[in-house]
Amino acid sequence: MTTPLRLFLVDDEMPALRRLEDVLHDCASECPIEILGTATNGVSALAQLAEADADAAIIDIQMPQMSGIELARELQSLSQPPAVIFATAFEEYGVAAFEVRAVDYLLKPIRRERLLDALNRVAEMRAAQAQAEPASHARSHFSVTERGRLHLIPVAEARYLKAEQKYITLRTREREYLLEDSLTRLEEEFGSRFVRIHRNCLVARDSLVGFEKMPSNGGETHWVAVLKDVPERLAVSRRQQHVIKEFKKNG
Repeated sequence: MTTPLRLFLVDDEMPALRRLEDVLHDCASECPIEILGTATNGVSALAQLAEADADAAIIDIQMPQMSGIELARELQSLSQPPAVIFATAFEEYGVAAFEVRAVDYLLKPIRRERLLDALNRVAEMRAAQAQAEPASHARSHFSVTERGRLHLIPVAEARYLKAEQKYITLRTREREYLLEDSLTRLEEEFGSRFVRIHRNCLVARDSLVGFEKMPSNGGETHWVAVLKDVPERLAVSRRQQHVIKEFKKNG
């Protein structure tokens, strides 16, 4: 059985989105699809696509806040960007679409045959990529929204992830960000990159410099982790002190 193409749709006009969904369903008998989600502007689409595992995004071009061309350019920063198919009523953006590596450029009203050609092209690209490299399901970026502005933080820049009440503190070399996520889920997704040192804290393996003993208030000492480029010391729980032994063994 053919794995459905995972699609994400972006258009600022709801009737256009509904029409696109109808044409896609007409194509499904020849090219199975799964619609992961929709967005009515580029900013929202970028945030969702940073989290989604989409094979392709079908994107309108003239949209408020962020144009389809700008969105496609931003998507290229992802480690596994979706293929881009533009769907627009305007012919004059063809050169710009080529510059952002669009798979196809469809003019509205979209015909089933043209859309099916574009989907088959994406399916062929996906099959070629699957043969060339192993699949990776971990994100390359964390998406953080602050005061209406979207930040894409490369996972490689994270020094630690610490659970605090309802949020996760994401620490980079420069500053802290707040994530709405679960530490357990993050550990499952990024277990090869991070190691748990406490029930509320994961640290990046490549940022770990070593461990130190520090005095506690009661006069006893406890272990803390020392991280590269981060001044604070992070407590290591007794349950996780095997990490210290493994670090010394591998170091």
